Amino acid sequence: MSYPRFTRCRDLSRKNVAVCSQSGRRSHEDRCDSGIDPESNQLPEREHPSEARYTDSVATATLNDGLRVKVEGAGGEQIATDMPPSVGGNGSAPSPGWLFRAALASCDATLIAMRAAAQGIQLSRLEVAVDSESDDRGILGIDEAVPAGPLRIRVRVRLASPHASDAELRKIVDWGERHCPVSDAARRPTETIMDVETG
Repeated sequence: MSYPRFTRCRDLSRKNVAVCSQSGRRSHEDRCDSGIDPESNQLPEREHPSEARYTDSVATATLNDGLRVKVEGAGGEQIATDMPPSVGGNGSAPSPGWLFRAALASCDATLIAMRAAAQGIQLSRLEVAVDSESDDRGILGIDEAVPAGPLRIRVRVRLASPHASDAELRKIVDWGERHCPVSDAARRPTETIMDVETG
């Protein structure tokens, strides 16, 4: 299995930063610097740290029927969620909790692949599996002492390389996990602002 080199793309007008593949369609055309190591002092985010901070694109959820929810993004992205019958849903779509685990797994895999590419390490296999332990008493409000979210999260990474050592592979996994935004959001208390409109 081969993984593409990554390109750092910067949209100066939106002050937005993205990572894209050289073989893929570019979403930002203002500037594209190829083959930059994330630790390099040449990164534009190091030269202009104020341009590294931006507002992420919005996701808007709308209740359709029962507990089935449609989520749309500003760029036309769409997903649907539903809850399992055990908590009142129909199980017609993945639950938000499963999508969270999927997001964590794919985010870890992406950051590990990015780090491997930056380090010149070819991966022949990369698989990330995420599961968690939960207690429905929390989500149903039966016991306020029980958290509504996962009690425990487990991440299993399987990867291989024809040339890299086990120590090198473990280092890129550690780097990827520490720099994965979804993993960081799961570990770190994050300020959440709730705006409510009625009527």
